[in-house]
Amino acid sequence: MSTSPSETPAARLTVTVGPVAHGGHCVARHDGRVIFVRHAIPGETVEIALTEHDADAKFWRADVTRVLEPQATRVEHFWPEADALRAAARGAVPVGGAEFGHISRPGQLALKTSVVREQLERLGGLSAGAIDAVFGGVEDVDAPGTPEQQAGLGWRTRVAFAVTPGGKLGMHAHRSHDVLAIREMPLAVPAVNALRLWELDFTGIERVEVAAPANGSAALVLLSTREGLSEKAAGHAVTRVSRALAGREEPPSVARLNPENGGITIASGRGWVRETTADHEFRVTGDGFWQIHRKAPQVLTDAALGFLLAGGHLDDGASVADLYAGAGLFTAPLADAVGPEGSVLSVEGSPGTSRDARKNLHAATQVEIVQGRVERILGAPARQARSAAGQRRHFDAVVLDPPRAGAGKAVVKALVASSPSAIAYVSCDPAAFGRDVQYFANAGWRLKKLRAFDLYPHTHHVETVALLVPAGAGGVVLGR
Repeated sequence: MSTSPSETPAARLTVTVGPVAHGGHCVARHDGRVIFVRHAIPGETVEIALTEHDADAKFWRADVTRVLEPQATRVEHFWPEADALRAAARGAVPVGGAEFGHISRPGQLALKTSVVREQLERLGGLSAGAIDAVFGGVEDVDAPGTPEQQAGLGWRTRVAFAVTPGGKLGMHAHRSHDVLAIREMPLAVPAVNALRLWELDFTGIERVEVAAPANGSAALVLLSTREGLSEKAAGHAVTRVSRALAGREEPPSVARLNPENGGITIASGRGWVRETTADHEFRVTGDGFWQIHRKAPQVLTDAALGFLLAGGHLDDGASVADLYAGAGLFTAPLADAVGPEGSVLSVEGSPGTSRDARKNLHAATQVEIVQGRVERILGAPARQARSAAGQRRHFDAVVLDPPRAGAGKAVVKALVASSPSAIAYVSCDPAAFGRDVQYFANAGWRLKKLRAFDLYPHTHHVETVALLVPAGAGGVVLGR
């Protein structure tokens, strides 16, 4: 038994890397101890530096510092500040946000496919054969062979930055409060880097958020000031940044964000951005939710509504729901699909984002927009008394797009009680999706179709779109 690495803060070990796991790391073992290793590839032999290694911890965490036996899918990291190997060589740590940047694009897709399958088996209770019947692997959203597909860069339309103690633009190291200065963000769309934010003085600012729509319309920079700063000093900090950005070739709007209530104070321009899909335009205020990848809104809309349309669940006059609806990305095409004789219930918890939805869909009379908790709204009486008072809402179909934590048992229970014929479930977290699949299974529902998209290249994140149906309507059978 070796000496416990917890006795030396910079402890180094040599390990052979095991399978990829959900969360952006691989699993390795040393003297019986599980170590979650970032910046590795399954099958490699690597030297690691332990980053979390308390003697009584169930597992440790580590970063790769040197590769002794690489895998064929290893490539040079595209971003020096995020490269663990180059960071280790200079005695530093990498910034987070590009933890798969050392893996070839095909290699990333293969690892993400493995993660989706593992979560469905372990948490969703599906057999390998059942998964094979509905899932063909994670898909790239860019055309095969194109520079965009091969590079996987320039896709983020929304980026959040931290600020160093010296007022420079930065990003956090993984699981750390340390902020490291940066001078580029290769994953961001060109409009973000064109702002050259790393040239500015952000003294007094805690957080910088940028929204740069893929349609090329004006960007928005949101500034959160440091806690404890006087109102006068905070105002000066925001004004200084706003004036500096006014000199850019295409100046963005600038606003101050109140993180406590989501309210914004406009310093220049406007407090919202204009987002578009093939058929609709959306106003998204402040830090309101919108899909990050430049192609994600259209890809996810096509997949989710494609499932429902192919199954005949969106006929004219149908009653449908869009849950966790945001600014109306799915609500708008749902309204088109069911026509003026149908009805669409759009539920969003954020007051500001719900207000955006009202503006975006004010002309769609078949849409009812409700702000509140999904499980509470689902149990409320219908707005129009088409049946006895107090009766639960009934839907022909539902689009469910919950936050990263998933829908959860209470929402699944309330949703099943509304008796839809099908649910298109959009998820950004395979573990949360796997748990919810099991909740649906316990309620007598089955997974009928599943697609997954690599909408977060060079990171461990993956987006899935599933079609869930009552057991009697078919779908894969649980069990091993």
